[in-house]
Order: sequence, then structure tokens, then C-alpha cells
Amino acid sequence: MKKFKEEDLILYLYKDCSPKMAAAIEEALEIDLELQDRLQLLRRTMKQLDKLKLKSPSKKSIQAIMKHANQGRSER
Repeated sequence: MKKFKEEDLILYLYKDCSPKMAAAIEEALEIDLELQDRLQLLRRTMKQLDKLKLKSPSKKSIQAIMKHANQGRSER
């Protein structure tokens, strides 16, 4: 039986994997309890992440990052 990576399962949950990959995951889910548990954990994690209220970084932080990135370019 194929072992699926977390990335495969995330793509599956977001309906962003190929039809062939989706079919393989669905087939494996019918008999693989461990895979069912992993998928359920990812679903719960996605729900929790959706509930988070994210804040944008401060302008000062963005400016510092951009300054650092520009310094790296000028050193090349």
C-alpha cells in the first residue's frame, strides 16, 4: 500500500490534487485506519487555523525585511 505524505493529504483536503491521487487516497481510506486518523487530524488543524485571527506585520518590520533583502541583492 502506498504511503501518502502530509502534502498529498493537504492537497486532497483542498481538492487540489490530481483525480488519480484523489482516487488512490479514497481507496486507501477505506482500509487504512492510520490514514483515516492522519486525515482527521489535518481536518481539525485546518479548522483551528481558519479560526485564528492573523495580524499583518508592522510597517517597521516590513521595512526591515525589505532593507535586508535589498542588501543581499547589492552584495551579489
